[in-house]
Amino acid sequence: MTIDMLTTAAYIVAALMFILSLAGLSKHETSRSGLTFGIAGMALALGATIASLVINTSGTAESTLGLTLLVVVILVGAGIGLWRARVVAMTGMPELIALLHSFVGLAAVLVGWNGALDSHHVPADFIAIHHGEVFIGVFIGAVTFTGSIVAFLKLSARIPSSPLMLPGKNFLNVGALAGFVALTVWYIITPDIGLLIAVTVLALLLGWHLVASIGGGDMPVVVSMLNSYSGWAAAAAGFLLSNDLLIVTGALVGSSGAYLSYIMCRAMNRSFISVIAGGFGIEKPAASGEEETGEFQEIDAASVAEMLSAADTVIITPGYGMAVAQAQYPVAELTQQLIAKGVTVRFGIHPVAGRLPGHMNVLLAEAKVPYDIVLEMDEVNDDFASTSVVLVIGANDTVNPAAAEDPGSPIAGMPVLHVWEASKVIVFKRSMSSGYAGVQNPLFFRENAFMLFGDAKERVEDIIKSL
Repeated sequence: MTIDMLTTAAYIVAALMFILSLAGLSKHETSRSGLTFGIAGMALALGATIASLVINTSGTAESTLGLTLLVVVILVGAGIGLWRARVVAMTGMPELIALLHSFVGLAAVLVGWNGALDSHHVPADFIAIHHGEVFIGVFIGAVTFTGSIVAFLKLSARIPSSPLMLPGKNFLNVGALAGFVALTVWYIITPDIGLLIAVTVLALLLGWHLVASIGGGDMPVVVSMLNSYSGWAAAAAGFLLSNDLLIVTGALVGSSGAYLSYIMCRAMNRSFISVIAGGFGIEKPAASGEEETGEFQEIDAASVAEMLSAADTVIITPGYGMAVAQAQYPVAELTQQLIAKGVTVRFGIHPVAGRLPGHMNVLLAEAKVPYDIVLEMDEVNDDFASTSVVLVIGANDTVNPAAAEDPGSPIAGMPVLHVWEASKVIVFKRSMSSGYAGVQNPLFFRENAFMLFGDAKERVEDIIKSL
């Protein structure tokens, strides 16, 4: 058996491990095994690639230099990855993932340019296909690169989260896509470096505009969609490098990311095409969302403790504010105390709570909250009307009644947790400011709603002391 056959066999096993990784990561209970499969698959793929290079190109100075550079960049990349994984907070995970997507896009652009500049080995019968692969790979990679950079800047609050509304923005997007098709045909017929420069610049601008035109409320979908783009960019690079594993892996990431984005759009009552097309058909909110619309009732931790002690059922709906305050551990302790007192406690998780799919689930699992009391929105929404107390910890847009009751609201039609139907609602917030979507929340002014201001972690700890 030749080294090439062994490498192919290793790639097939690695691809199967990636599939098992995706299957494992789909459930809380199997997420650790899914992560292990993914790490093992990548380690096998890298090992097989290095072994193939060592055996096939041994004995030459160029091969030694190339192998040395490959090992160096792997070690440097692994070191940076381990460092960032150790220091990043859960609140910084969404923007870190967006930034990592940009690296995949940039790699695809560089691979495409290398394929264009080093195409003399391509047989004449396949040169047109090769030119098409180069052009498409560069375009997808460049869109992914700048789109991910903008997502990183929005999620890290370095630029405003509100959508950019340039005049004729939909025409600009459609025009850019039409230009890409025309340039692709032109490049296949008459390959020229100037055309490759033109499509690179066009794609960089399109990626920036697509994501800049999407509002903060849709950013979780954008992160998922950029994950899909990075997968297709990797697959395009795989075609250029004739690497079957890269093609398979890229297709897995691309298709799973696209399907997750579709599921999230359905959960938010958003048009899938509209979101991925840079907010096509979505109008900018007319109001700033900062004005108050009534009088609110403030409450202290001791009074909340009394309500909880007298409650039969409690539902906790966490949001990004819980992640910012790192309140998941005291929330888990509060849950244990209430259960010990005979109170039925459950969690209601909105599909886009936080700024990343599964953000709240990961935080609660980290704090050892039992999986069986962490329920999805569809599983818990009908139960709010019979609930004694709801604790809204750091959530805002996902519990906004305007989405269900105000047709003129910018988030109208977005499915939300119906927390206002409970007997009492306690909202943990630092201030009366609007949510990430920039929309004021009338929940704060309901007769059965009470505002508990301050750091969520400290307020939950105060409630625990009072209990």
